[in-house]
Amino acid sequence: MSAAKGTEVTLQLGFVGLGRMGLNMVHRMQDAGVECVVFDTNPEARAAAAATGAQAADSLQAMVGMLKGPRAVWLMLPTAVVDKVLDGLVPLLGAGDMVIDGGNSHYVEDLRRAKALAGKKIMYVDVGVSGGVWGRERGYCQMIGGPEEAYRHLEPAFAALAPGVATAPRSPGREGTPSPAEQGYLYCGPNGAGHFVKMVHNGIEYGLMAAYAEGLNILHHANVGRQQQEVDAETTPLEHPDRYQYDFPLGDVVEVWRRGSVIGSWLLDLTAIEMNRDATLAHYAGRVSDSGEGRWTALAAIEEGVPAPVLTSALFGRFASRGNDEFADKVMSAMRHAFGGHDEKAADDKA
Repeated sequence: MSAAKGTEVTLQLGFVGLGRMGLNMVHRMQDAGVECVVFDTNPEARAAAAATGAQAADSLQAMVGMLKGPRAVWLMLPTAVVDKVLDGLVPLLGAGDMVIDGGNSHYVEDLRRAKALAGKKIMYVDVGVSGGVWGRERGYCQMIGGPEEAYRHLEPAFAALAPGVATAPRSPGREGTPSPAEQGYLYCGPNGAGHFVKMVHNGIEYGLMAAYAEGLNILHHANVGRQQQEVDAETTPLEHPDRYQYDFPLGDVVEVWRRGSVIGSWLLDLTAIEMNRDATLAHYAGRVSDSGEGRWTALAAIEEGVPAPVLTSALFGRFASRGNDEFADKVMSAMRHAFGGHDEKAADDKA
């Protein structure tokens, strides 16, 4: 539950988007005393939010009409629909009101939107939110950008959503009243700053996930010495089959790494949950999507002239998982055949 539960919080917040994260965020804020007025196009989602004590509106106009000034509306929406919703929302707002984008928008879009809204004297706040579907219980890490005036007004909501200081040991040297960063939320600077920090956070996430995946894959194939090896000109022989005779219980390997290991993390915890259900992960096809943040992180690294080989490699690995390297592989097969007469091996002939 929220660290702020049981405290008196004076804040009313409009909230649009009651999907996988949004509804849980409303739950958490309502528990902490933040008054939420919600809208979603799905009436079942509105009913679920109303069950938490939130007021549910059946349109953006009705929602805005239920808010007291200065009005603040939090959008928790897919990046692709934010502008469309803003087109309907902004004409309903006025000077001194606030719009918060809590999705994974590109910070460049934040700069554009903030400039446009500033002309109407509406404050725009970008909030990178991390916590996923577990956030209702665990809390949400938040990275915030925008006018400091708006941040101060909205701070009770950020505090309500945050995990709280007790979720991690205090770093040596940090004493006294815990800072917002120790609580789990941080004002990062002007518009775009919140989503910039969240963008890089997600780029790091790509790299961490790829590292775990690659390491576990090496363990998964550590029994290759027990398999029948191809003997032909197209296959590099396994020189020491006796060195690869292991059948590791990967579910238990992940479990032991969770306890006292330097690579322990929440991502590893979640991996353990999945592998406990099925260590083979047979119900996954292995097609890994990317929602944009990894690409934007790579672009920022290029424009800054900063090397980021791990993060960009992890991004390209996701592209490959979706078959986007298939034509390149065909080109290489064609070149091998052309210069050396090498016949392409069938897919099920691959070692």
